[in-house]
Amino acid sequence: MDLGLKDKIVVVTGGGSGIGAAISMTLAEEGAIPVIYARRAPDDGFLAALTAKSPRAGWIKADLSLDEDCRRAVAQTHERWGQVYGLVNNAGANDGVGLDAGPEAFRASLNQNLIHYYTLVHLLMADLKALKGAIVNISSKTAVTGQGGTSAYVAAKAAQLGLTREWAAALAGDGVRVNAVIPAEVMTPLYRRWLDSMDDPEAQLAEITARIPLGQRMTLDTEMAATTVFALSERSAHTTGQWLFVDGGYTHLDRALSTLAPTT
Repeated sequence: MDLGLKDKIVVVTGGGSGIGAAISMTLAEEGAIPVIYARRAPDDGFLAALTAKSPRAGWIKADLSLDEDCRRAVAQTHERWGQVYGLVNNAGANDGVGLDAGPEAFRASLNQNLIHYYTLVHLLMADLKALKGAIVNISSKTAVTGQGGTSAYVAAKAAQLGLTREWAAALAGDGVRVNAVIPAEVMTPLYRRWLDSMDDPEAQLAEITARIPLGQRMTLDTEMAATTVFALSERSAHTTGQWLFVDGGYTHLDRALSTLAPTT
């Protein structure tokens, strides 16, 4: 299936690792030109593989919590690549800022996980309107379930879902589509480090996967990427304002289920 993304510039924040890297690579495989915004250089092997599929792909160093870095990254993108068709707001991490952390830590966490979502849409809005482009916000199941001990991250992720609907409404008249993709349990390097901090990582992993109804397994980063890239594409031309859960049924199906009933 041709997704109609050939030679289109798509900014992917945090696009050099984890889910973001899978999105960047899938875009490259579809002929798009991913431009990664990240604080650190992506792995050399990853960059080599990415540019082998999309020779014009690249990355820009940026601390997205700083407005000036966001402005500089967008200016450099325009100078090197031209107008931007798509934006994947992905960068961020669950930093465990809970009720005991205090308001200063809460605000700082929102700056790391939320504010740049708005800032980049603001800065790229003229491009998106001109090209009738698309935005995908990567959120989290914690936005709708809560987690405990993660007030700031949950606030950011829930706000991203609200902004998805708000921006879809605000930009519909300009032909710009805005959707959110929501993971639950995806085995990224960050997730692996969290597991490895447990006394018995494999037992913890088994407990988690047992609660995922479809296949009792973690979601693959490539599955997250496939939905994200489809949502960016012309094949998803009449889909906007949607929250797309890619989680094996974890969020909305009974987590106590050990198997799904067979279909007939």
